[in-house]
This record gives sequence, C-alpha cells and structure tokens, in this order.
Amino acid sequence: MALEENIKTQLQTYLQMLREPIVLAEALDDSAGAKEMHELLVEITAMSDKITLIQEDNERKPSFAVKRGETHSQAQKAVGVRFAGIPLGHEFTSLVLALLHTGGHPMKLEQEKIDQIAAIEGKFHFETYVSLSCHNCPDVVQALNMMSVINPNITHVMVEGGLYQDEIKAKEIMSVPTIYLNGEVFGAGRMELEEILVKVDTGAVAREAKKLDEKAPYDVLIIGGGPAGASSAIYSARKGIKTGIVAERFGGQVMDTLAIENFVSVKETDGPKLVMALEEHVKSYDVDIMNLQRAVSLAEPGKEGNKNKDYIEVKLESGATLKSKAVILATGARWRELNVPGEKEYRGKGVAYCPHCDGPLFKGKPVAVVGGGNSGVEAAIDLAGFVAHVTLLQFDTELKADAVLQRKLRSLDNVTIIPSAQTTAITGDGNKMNGLDYTDRVTDEAKHLELDAVFVQIGLLPNSDWLKGTLNLSKFGEVEINAHNATSLPGVFAAGDVTTTPYKQIIIAMGEGSKAALGAFDYLIRQ
Repeated sequence: MALEENIKTQLQTYLQMLREPIVLAEALDDSAGAKEMHELLVEITAMSDKITLIQEDNERKPSFAVKRGETHSQAQKAVGVRFAGIPLGHEFTSLVLALLHTGGHPMKLEQEKIDQIAAIEGKFHFETYVSLSCHNCPDVVQALNMMSVINPNITHVMVEGGLYQDEIKAKEIMSVPTIYLNGEVFGAGRMELEEILVKVDTGAVAREAKKLDEKAPYDVLIIGGGPAGASSAIYSARKGIKTGIVAERFGGQVMDTLAIENFVSVKETDGPKLVMALEEHVKSYDVDIMNLQRAVSLAEPGKEGNKNKDYIEVKLESGATLKSKAVILATGARWRELNVPGEKEYRGKGVAYCPHCDGPLFKGKPVAVVGGGNSGVEAAIDLAGFVAHVTLLQFDTELKADAVLQRKLRSLDNVTIIPSAQTTAITGDGNKMNGLDYTDRVTDEAKHLELDAVFVQIGLLPNSDWLKGTLNLSKFGEVEINAHNATSLPGVFAAGDVTTTPYKQIIIAMGEGSKAALGAFDYLIRQ
C-alpha cells in the first residue's frame, strides 16, 4: 500500500533520526493484508539506508518485527517488538516510535524509569489487541514497545483486530485495548507505562509510597489531574507557592473524549491532544506531579486521626500521607452505569462505554446505545457508519440532544429510536452478552432486543465517594461550593465536574479550577 504524500514526508523526516541500523523482519502469507504490509515495509525500507528488510517465519502471518542490527543473525537476539497488523491510523505514531527507539533515538523517559524497566527479571510476553480507530490503544502499544526495546526479557506484539478476526472471536475479545501477558488476560482499557510497571514490578508501589511519605508539606495540594486540576496547579504555581498535584490519571475523563469542537479559540481538537498540552503547560511551572495515586481520605488539622495541627492530611491508597495548608478537590466524574443485572458481568464482553474504541469490533452487527443526550446520539451516529443496525433507547419521552444531532440521527436508515424505554437487564450466555431487556414506560410491557453490544451513554457520576462524611455533598454526591469555590471545610476548595457547578464542560472546569486556586491563595494569605 502506498503511503499518502504528507505521511511519507513526515516519516522520511523522522527516519533521519535513526542512529543505529535496524531490521524489519516480515512473516507473510498469501492474504491481501500481507500484500499491503509488504508494500508498506518496502516503502519504509527505501527511505533510509539504515533499514534492512528480511523474511522470517512466525506463528502470526502477516506480521513484522522491528529489530536492532544489520543482518538476520544480529537481529535474532535483540528487541521484541512485533506488529501483527498494519500500524496506520491511530497506531502510525506507534510504528514511528518503534522504529526510532529500536534505532537508538532517545526515549522521552526519565532515566529512573529506564533503569526500573531494565532491572525487571523474568520472562514477559505481552499481546495487545487493538483497533486502528481506538484512541486509547496507542498508549498501551507504545508503552509495551518501549519496555521491549529496553529489556530483552520483555516482548510485545500488537494484534490488529480487523486483520485477526478469528483470534478475536476465539478469545471473545469485545473491547480494546485488551492486553494479554504470557497467555493470560493482564488488563483492558487505557493503561500508561506507569500503570503497567506497577503491575509488573511488584515492589514499585511500596517504594513510591515511602518517597511520597517523606515529602515536605505543600502550600496547596490539588487532588485530580483533569482540566480543573491542571488550571488550579498553573494558577497556584504562578503565585510562587509550593504546589503539588496528585492524580489517579493525569487528564482524567478528557483522555477518553475524542472530538472536542466547543473549546473556545481552538476550532477542533481531541482529548489526548488537549491533555498533552495541559500537562506540558503544568510542567513548565514548579509543580510536583504525583501521577497514578488515588486519594482515599482527607482530614482536618487535629481531627479524625490527624494529629498535625498545622496541615490538612490526604491519605493515599498506597498508604502514603501528604500534608498541605490548603487542598483543592478536582477529582472529576466517571461514566454513569446502568446498574442492572448483567452489566458488570458482561463489561468488556459486549457492554462498552467508548463507542470510538470498541465500536469497530462490532462491524456488521446489531448494537444498542442507551442515552438520548448529546453523547448518546453522537455515539449512535458514529456507530451507524459501520454496524448493521443501531437501536437508541431513551428513558424520557424525547431525546435531549442538540437539534442538529437529532436531525442527523433521524436521517440514517439503520437507526431505530425507542423513547420511554427503561433498561432492566443485560443478557448473555455466560461468556458474552447477547441482548438487552427493557420496559416500555408507557405500556409497562417487557421487551427484549437481540444484540451483540450495548454502549452506555447516560451521563456522569462525581468522584466523591471517598469524601462522604468529611464535607458537605449535594443529594447527587457533588461537593458543595460557594462563589469562591470554598467547601464546608476550612482550607479545602473544589472545582470542576465533582462540584455543584452546573454545566459540566471542559472550559468551565478550567475556569473553576482557576477560581479555586485564587480562593485558596486568598485563604492562605489571610491565615
């Protein structure tokens, strides 16, 4: 397959950065996919005199490995990176980075992390099942590829579901990315390098907790790394005060948002790009970022086991305790679940929450979307482009989405809209879901839909469970705040989707984060 001119130019520029020779080792069969793969590899090889193309045998055909060396014999003993699929679309960057890293170009990775990966002992063979339209998959693929380049005990193969449909079917994989380690399921969904390392390097959690425990108190500690948390960190750091940010996942819910077209001054972008820009902006200031850390409790000075009379204490799941004069809560929200029988049992086996990621796995099959707001209608429109049929179920009597989206949805001939429908159960055969039960709220009649997948799009729940009994929450579980973003606890402020602020939007969360930081600073200077 011929690369588009702009991609070809891009790739040629990158390949000039190769420092060492590499080998592309292809294992082909007679399929059309193998022909396309070979054409791509021939084109890439022609772009640099540091790349050699060879043939080899492998159990997965078609596939190719990226190895270090000039000859076949040299390549046999180095770097375990393999692509069982054609890594274009969202995976193009994964291919570029695999070529560069194998060819000696430095990784954007702290030396401490490189040393940690290099020291891992044992044999680890990872397989990541992806779709090329999945925006969460590249993070996993790139992380495992880097680990494979650093440590010869680690190997990784990216398996593209569209090319290996029989394998996907045999393993009953219904969500991507799905990761296998040494033949067993290791994880599913977006995972960053640090998350993978925590699961592989068992002593990492204890080591990190000890380091966090020893940190000096902060002036402002922000809990949450989404838009609200990031803007709080920037505004706090600009005041010249000691600022820390602790996040379960930097970027939060925005990382799972594909199209963003209402962020003022930016005509269009996507979640991962916006998060990258946010993180870069935060890192340009003196902010201590503590990623992959979940807060489990918060205690006022001198209360609830906090013997310290000067600082608020935040306990982390790892066992570490952080101290600060002021705290900003920006823990955001998560997908609201249906909470019906079968939902948890068949999550990842037909029950999904990200249509962009998992939708392509159900090409040509009947699916449903539950939810008639903007996200539900957008999901139905997206899915209708490649599934056999979409049934959209709306609890209310009418859709709540914007009129322009409703018009688009109603123009599609493979979409059915069912209003006044209350989902009551997800059915399945024990291995995967096969249908959905619902009640017609007008006639009270019980009905059943035979489906291969259901995409749940019914809004968000605030991540405030850990705060119950600590400060005032609304009946919806949102943190109650005043005009200065102060909560009911002195020195504790809150911002973003976790709060009572109406209209859960990225741009509003950013503004609220800035307000919370200014409120916290005002509180500090008055103490």
